[in-house]
Amino acid sequence: MIDLPKDPADLFSVRDKVAVVTGASGAFGALAARVLAAAGARLVLAAGNIPELEITTQQCRELGAHVVAVPFRPDTESDCEAIMRSGMEGFGGLDILVVGSGLNDVAPIVEMSPERFENVMHGNVTGAWLSCRAFGKCVIEQGRGGKVVLMSSARGKLGHPSGYTAYCASKAATDGLTKALGCEWGKYGITVNAIAPTVFRSPLTAWMFEDNEKARATRSGMLARIPLGRLGEPEDLAGPLLFLASRASNFYTGHVLYVDGGYTAG
Repeated sequence: MIDLPKDPADLFSVRDKVAVVTGASGAFGALAARVLAAAGARLVLAAGNIPELEITTQQCRELGAHVVAVPFRPDTESDCEAIMRSGMEGFGGLDILVVGSGLNDVAPIVEMSPERFENVMHGNVTGAWLSCRAFGKCVIEQGRGGKVVLMSSARGKLGHPSGYTAYCASKAATDGLTKALGCEWGKYGITVNAIAPTVFRSPLTAWMFEDNEKARATRSGMLARIPLGRLGEPEDLAGPLLFLASRASNFYTGHVLYVDGGYTAG
């Protein structure tokens, strides 16, 4: 007989795991922090927006989580190493990395300067690469495996006509990093996967959910491509995140998990 857990829900547990979340002041990073806090993880929260970081930290502590807050973006090798070191010193080890940091900058390619393009690539790709590198230095030596969850987008697979050359390129690179590192770190028991949503409700996208002509027109164009007939809500990302951060995904690596209501299926 095949051995199965007495309670399959335990497969999704992250209780007492140490999770590093970068971009913890942003829409996805703050959501990831709250989900992991509510699920019993211990947290290292990193962000450059200190007031917003303090808000996320307090919310997570109110959910019962032990939290170390680090006022750094993953912009440099030294900053990323400082973030991981805070977790090692505060909790004695690391288990999970969620890269929620990133940015977008929209403009037609002929109007976008190389500096703006490189800024998006640095924020979305180099920062993720540096975070994974610093995490790996700690976790490989621990010898107990680990979980990496990167933030991709449906735009890593699909183009967009409205000035998304930098963003689409950066998310396609994120997908490539996910696959390559999933292959590289399999021998260490470290899984590497990415969550790729379409539009979901956040402070940045709240206008799209409003009842006005611009919002209705934008929604109409999106909903025509989404089989489930709605835009995403924050809770739609919670289940996929817990799957990728827990032992439920121990045999799942190098993949991009599209949380998009079927947007990329058709």
